[in-house]
Amino acid sequence: MFYPQEMTEIELIVPTKDLLSVTKVLSRRGVFYQADSYYSSPEAKTTSPNVWQERTAAYAALERRILNIMQSLGVDEGNPPSHEFETMVEIETIRPAVDEIEHEVKNISDRLAAENKKIEQMQNLLTQLEPLAGIELEINAIRNPHYLYSVLGTMPVSNIDRLQTSLSRIPFVFTPLRTDHSTAVVWLAGLKSHDEILERAARSAYLNPINLPESYEGTPAEIIRRLNQNIEDARRSIEALKVDMSQLRTRHDKKLQSMLWEVRSSRMVTDAIVRYGRLKYTYLVVGWVVSSALADLEQRIREASKETIIETHPVHRGGQNRNVPIALRHSKLLRPFQMLVTTYGRPSYGELDPTILMAVMFPLLYGAMFGDVGQGLVLALLGWLIATKRILGGMASLGGVIMACGLSATIFGFLYGSIFGFEHVIPALWIIPVENILTILGIAIGAGVILLSLGFILGIINAWKARDWGRLLFDHYGIAGLVFYWSLIGLVASVVLRDQMPVPQPVIVALAAISGLAVMFSEFFIRLVEGHRPVIEGSLGVYIIQAFFELFETFISFLSNSLSYVRVGAFAVAHGGLSSAIFLLAELASPDRGVGYWIVILIGNIFIIGFEGLIVGIQTMRLSYYEFFGKFFRGGGMRYEPLTIRPTAEE
Repeated sequence: MFYPQEMTEIELIVPTKDLLSVTKVLSRRGVFYQADSYYSSPEAKTTSPNVWQERTAAYAALERRILNIMQSLGVDEGNPPSHEFETMVEIETIRPAVDEIEHEVKNISDRLAAENKKIEQMQNLLTQLEPLAGIELEINAIRNPHYLYSVLGTMPVSNIDRLQTSLSRIPFVFTPLRTDHSTAVVWLAGLKSHDEILERAARSAYLNPINLPESYEGTPAEIIRRLNQNIEDARRSIEALKVDMSQLRTRHDKKLQSMLWEVRSSRMVTDAIVRYGRLKYTYLVVGWVVSSALADLEQRIREASKETIIETHPVHRGGQNRNVPIALRHSKLLRPFQMLVTTYGRPSYGELDPTILMAVMFPLLYGAMFGDVGQGLVLALLGWLIATKRILGGMASLGGVIMACGLSATIFGFLYGSIFGFEHVIPALWIIPVENILTILGIAIGAGVILLSLGFILGIINAWKARDWGRLLFDHYGIAGLVFYWSLIGLVASVVLRDQMPVPQPVIVALAAISGLAVMFSEFFIRLVEGHRPVIEGSLGVYIIQAFFELFETFISFLSNSLSYVRVGAFAVAHGGLSSAIFLLAELASPDRGVGYWIVILIGNIFIIGFEGLIVGIQTMRLSYYEFFGKFFRGGGMRYEPLTIRPTAEE
């Protein structure tokens, strides 16, 4: 619960004749994480015969083709079948069916693409002709004259004088056919012998010619009517082709899904075999299994092959164990917070999994900063809608976090006596932040000290589990760091409380000095405990200066981390202050508290829920990641991804 699931390393020696049957067991149970065999037995070849690599490539290519067909038809992949495929599918058996469906789909897809392209071209022509719609001019009259350079087009009105000036040395005809405030439809003509000059002048004046295919004749209005009719005909053709595509989808969807999962399953089996180590007459298979599923997997393997040799090695949590895959399995309620943890890092095998702590601490901090009954309930409702994919389906993984934060904000709203920013409407069960600023800030710092101390303790537990004695005793976040931190707090408390401290000030000073020296020379002590030589690298003077500045940096870090939690109380106060500002604006908008007053209140609450809610979320994440996780959580674990067939999106 507080650690990743216990893992067992498993090694198999599989006879060639049982290779497929054992691989099917490993790939269908969803518990076997495959590792490269080379690291377990370097004498084993890391590649299998080329036939398996070729089959893997063939299955992968066929799978891509099926997926492309399904995408064209709009067929969903569906879920993996509940039954196991008895045999690997033969490529030559399934390929003809894929070829046939692919040909049918391609035929309709090509025709659809052609019709869409035709519509696009005709719409481009309409765009060019629209400025000429009111001009009674036969297009053929100015098309391809034998002795003249002729161009019909549009240009900016401001460039007309410049065009005429640039052509003043040659004979030309320039006729504006229609002009509005910025664009003119014009006809420019001149001798063929002057075509280069005319073209250059037209380009410099941004005269855009209207180019129509030879098949379009008549006036612009007649051509526009014909184009609109052709577009309607093309759209009717597209609708008919879509009906044909829908019929194809209905006819082939189940078959495509079945073929996809058969091919994907076969590809996964061959892909696994390629990574096996190959001995003379056997194959070496190495991987990891969740310990709770090991007995069932061993039984299945023995049923599939009585001659397979199975060797297992349970892995203890002590030591580094960086190569052990990490399986995190929490209840559905905790999974959103597991996502927050893995965003920061995946815990290593012997490291505490902070998901449960995150599930408690994150909503607690959020609610303390955003305490309001009404706004919290709105936030909880929004989180529920997101989690159930009714809105913003792409953010479904965050829906549970938002809902928990909203419920926490609701609870703190009752404690603060705030509902939609209104205070004194419901009685405060604890404290009103804006009326007790120093108190709420002091409580926030106290809570921060408790959380930081918990982070120190968790770091000590992790170091003990990893048998990292140097880090346990002398690290900045080990026992020495914890004693130094509490000594500093004790010194501050002794100044504030004076004679009421249960521990004499000289004792606290001595503890601070001893622990401070341990933290200052932590690198020396850690290297000494771990047996590294030399214990000091470089000159002694440089090391002492460096150690002093590291101690100073640690002191500043402890101070800033503790004071960072002031923001919890500060945001609680700011939340009430922002609500007061909105009420002030509402009073200015409608002193008699009419409709305008409530509109401002509504808009203000939406702003607070959206903008301040986001800012508080960012601050909560910062306090969780940098101030809390940084004391004990290193991460770096390798994700546990067992062999199993799954949808493309999940892969």
